[in-house]
Amino acid sequence: MDAVVRTEGLYKEYETDAGAVPVLKGIDLAIGMGEFVAVMGPSGSGKSTFMNILGCLDVPTKGRYFLNGRDVGTLSDDQLARLRNEVIGFVFQGFNLLPRANLEDNVSLPLVYCNVQKRERTKKAVEMLEKVGLGKYAKSLPNQISGGQQQRVAIARALVNDPKLILADEPTGNLDTKTSNEIMQLFRELNLEGITIVLVTHEPDIAAYAKRLVKFVDGMLTYDGEVSGAHA
Repeated sequence: MDAVVRTEGLYKEYETDAGAVPVLKGIDLAIGMGEFVAVMGPSGSGKSTFMNILGCLDVPTKGRYFLNGRDVGTLSDDQLARLRNEVIGFVFQGFNLLPRANLEDNVSLPLVYCNVQKRERTKKAVEMLEKVGLGKYAKSLPNQISGGQQQRVAIARALVNDPKLILADEPTGNLDTKTSNEIMQLFRELNLEGITIVLVTHEPDIAAYAKRLVKFVDGMLTYDGEVSGAHA
């Protein structure tokens, strides 16, 4: 199985007035094409820093990170931006939609950075909205739909570039249980289509939708295996 994500000896520390504080301590991990991985751990465990590095939003202090086979540390800023835009779709807890832009324009935004022509952007955005069951709301504003629907729009935006990898950071954190389950079922369907998904969550019932679980404690990887075996 080809690895979409691979880290070797990943180490991250932050400088504070009290000195260097290690956040990640030598993480070796590979995530193959088509996997669905849940990432768990207490606050301060390093999972968010790890996700930021996977998303090329932060860089490790030491170690190497390979995204879709390319050593991220060797890329220029432009190359990195292009790789991130081609390979990764992001879904966040807070939806991060532009309030004054309609859903169609929100979804098409990543294509603007790829210099895709407006007609093609619109066509692709509507396709993705239809994929998440919101095609008829293309001209609506974010405040005219529910929180669960807004998260579906965020997922449509993440899909518009045909990513190999979706990084989802607490995507159900602002949703009720019923809506959370609907969103997770959508992620499961996307995974069955072959998209690799890495999802951070605090909730075991959300993690249960994944096929693999990794747990962080104090900057170290303490568990990597089946979700069902996590509490064994």
